[in-house]
Amino acid sequence: MPVPSTTPDWAFEREHWRRGHFRVAGVDEAGRGAWAGPVTVAAVILPGTAQDYPFRDSKQLPAALREEYAAEVRRVALSWAVEHAWPEEVDRLNVLGATHAAALRAIARLDPPPQALVTDYLRLRTPLPLSAPPKADALSYSVAAASLLAKTERDRLMAELDLRHPGYGFAAHKGYGAPAHRAALGELGVSAAHRRSYAPIARLLSGEADPPRLL
Repeated sequence: MPVPSTTPDWAFEREHWRRGHFRVAGVDEAGRGAWAGPVTVAAVILPGTAQDYPFRDSKQLPAALREEYAAEVRRVALSWAVEHAWPEEVDRLNVLGATHAAALRAIARLDPPPQALVTDYLRLRTPLPLSAPPKADALSYSVAAASLLAKTERDRLMAELDLRHPGYGFAAHKGYGAPAHRAALGELGVSAAHRRSYAPIARLLSGEADPPRLL
């Protein structure tokens, strides 16, 4: 997989810096569309020095580079935090509500705390100044850094869930609706790691013989 050509910059952070908010946290999530496992949200404050980093949108990087860059994020960040919304919370709040709740928990754990936020289109209810552009994980260094932590930490948890719930292939498809996942659900049924409010899982629980295919 080639390294993406889009290079993030500091444009969104600079808007906050100009207003005197120098500790800007990037926030991003991984796993919202998965049928199983947590939604994982990371928040990262990078040093406000406007230097270039190799950080990129985690979805566009091979696994080895994601791990390497995530380690670099943890090394250079002023502060960082990762939080999870597990299936029970997703089912109770809906996926967007659970993502917002996990994001606010991650932000609250940052020390030193942020003075402003840049998110990947997460319009959080917060008193902090907020920029929430779409595709921010490809445009902002801070959000790209958060995407790396969210993705690598969630992948690690899905590998653990694969050991706890063998047969579903969580380590390979990360809980998304891959054909192998659909086949495993038909054979094994729904596990404790699945999100029961998601339509394919809810239909299976209601008695349909096979989970429907995604178009």
